[in-house]
Amino acid sequence: MIQSVNVQFSYDRNSSFRFPDVRCDKAESLLLLGGSGKGKTTLLHILAGLLTPTSGTVTIAGEDITLMSPKNRDDFRGKHMGIIFQSAHFIASLSALDNLMMVPYLCGKGLNRTDALALMKRLGIDHHAAKSPQQMSVGEQQRLAIARAISHRPDVIFADEPTSALDDANTREVIALLREEAAQAGSSLLIVTHDARLKAAFTNCIEL
Repeated sequence: MIQSVNVQFSYDRNSSFRFPDVRCDKAESLLLLGGSGKGKTTLLHILAGLLTPTSGTVTIAGEDITLMSPKNRDDFRGKHMGIIFQSAHFIASLSALDNLMMVPYLCGKGLNRTDALALMKRLGIDHHAAKSPQQMSVGEQQRLAIARAISHRPDVIFADEPTSALDDANTREVIALLREEAAQAGSSLLIVTHDARLKAAFTNCIEL
């Protein structure tokens, strides 16, 4: 479960944000929708502990991450969060399979090769396991990013503009995959986007 209360953030005197309170219970989905400049990515980075708010609290799995040291927050993020960024940030020198296995390895949970391949197969990309991510299509890279984000069964999955580069058919497919995989992992799913096509798919929505 994730909850934020009275969160504010300032980059400088001329650029500050006051965000609505956010709550997403275990295994629920929440859409944060807003146009350019509304602070969507800033809010996601605050909720994921990548930025520290000027004021307010962010609680994940019962822990207020705003009170943690940077190191403890990094450790907590690795164990409890999965993040799908706008740009996937794959390691070019590693195969798709090794990129997938890296996250659970780094957070101390581990994922054996058989289970990693099974996860890729469930998402329809197991035939690309030995390839570099750069050899995969945009849609296939998105599936790999989803697989990597859920590989360690996090408490919360954050997705930043997961459909911005996709057509309507692939958008529906990716959202269905995200919801299905989050439900299977028992994770809360929080999507930040300007893509108004997603609004109809979510009953739980906050507009910035």
